[in-house]
Amino acid sequence: MALCAVAALSLTAACGGSGSDDKGEGSGSSQADKSTVKLPKLKGEKVQVAAVWTGDEGKNFTKVAEAFEKRTGAEVEVTPTGDNVETFLGSKIEGGAPPDVAMLPQVGVLNQFAKKGWLKPLDKATKDQLSKNFSKGWQDLGSSDGKQYGVYFKAASKSLIWYNSGAYQNAGVSEAKTWKDFVKNAQTVADSGVEPVSVGGGDGWVLTDWFENVYLSQAGPEKYDKLAKHEIKWTDPSVKKALTTLAELFGKKELLAGGNKGALQTDFPTSVTKAFDSTDTPSAASVFEGDFVGINVANDTKAKIGKDAKVYPFPAVGSDAPVITGGDAAVALKDNKAAHAFLTFLASPEAAAVWAQQGGFISPNKNLDGKAYPNDVQRKIAKALVAAGDDFRFDMSDQAPAAFGGTKGKGEWKALQDFLKNPKDVAGTQSALEAAAAKAYKD
Repeated sequence: MALCAVAALSLTAACGGSGSDDKGEGSGSSQADKSTVKLPKLKGEKVQVAAVWTGDEGKNFTKVAEAFEKRTGAEVEVTPTGDNVETFLGSKIEGGAPPDVAMLPQVGVLNQFAKKGWLKPLDKATKDQLSKNFSKGWQDLGSSDGKQYGVYFKAASKSLIWYNSGAYQNAGVSEAKTWKDFVKNAQTVADSGVEPVSVGGGDGWVLTDWFENVYLSQAGPEKYDKLAKHEIKWTDPSVKKALTTLAELFGKKELLAGGNKGALQTDFPTSVTKAFDSTDTPSAASVFEGDFVGINVANDTKAKIGKDAKVYPFPAVGSDAPVITGGDAAVALKDNKAAHAFLTFLASPEAAAVWAQQGGFISPNKNLDGKAYPNDVQRKIAKALVAAGDDFRFDMSDQAPAAFGGTKGKGEWKALQDFLKNPKDVAGTQSALEAAAAKAYKD
């Protein structure tokens, strides 16, 4: 965990206070216009791409697709999958009409699809881009049984606390380095008249991220890896300890915006806007989630990133602060020239630069120019992610079978929502988690 600690420290220095919203000052557009990778001419060809992104994220990914169209002459159609990517794609594949390319937000689904023979191995041009632009850790995440299938185009740094600088200043609190200080600060903020922490409990994946950060920092990377593979049960004492720790926050309704009931009715986008709907007396003082919070702040609030909206690393529960990442891997479901060319493009720095300059995005591509990012906060989050090299842990729920870690109203999402409703029931939560995990991993 030594490099994880370094990455976390670099975030502390980079993101804690002095970042500025300097959108437009970067030179991302110049790198987006560069041609570092040779692509074939594909006039008349069509590429159907299935991705989970909608709204602002969907619009930004469309800009990437348009850049590919301009380079190759191909026509790209982007189709939204909805939250249950596995079900959407599974029905398309089994019905004989899969898209050419799919963006998979769960490495567990990538492995499942590979084992079923649904994915096409990457061609040489794409693998050449991967070896040039990505660390071994990111390449390994896109492989299964020794074959390379995925390109991790969009990454997420999922160990961040975003806070309303005015609310923190009015309460007289600063960025917390430890979980103990974080909970203590939350109580101080509550006493100042502002609800401390906005939790998007209506989206189960947000709760899995809360748990994973606490668990990794407290139990350590070896236990984390074993739990991710279900080599230890969810009834393990380490899980009990993590849930008990999380209950120090979830178990005090005055620390949650809207209390436990309100948190369960709050989706992720709303959890962000609650923290930044006012510079003086917001609906909440802070919100936990990844770097992608930035796009909601920029587009759904009047807060300025780096001034009104600031960020610091998830506080250390154990000896080290956690560094957890997520990401979306592009895979080919059809073995054709256009599909492979699209994956090759996504593995290049210029494709990453197209979205990076829009904001709400970070890339594990180590050759993407940091100037592509629109502000210091996102630039330095991305720099820390790349600097971590291979020493990070991928989102645990995304490594699990989708039935357990990625299905709305079921598995881990449902069990942790029930836990948020009743944080005292640690044993019941563990039993529910283990029962769901045992079934999903067996299947």
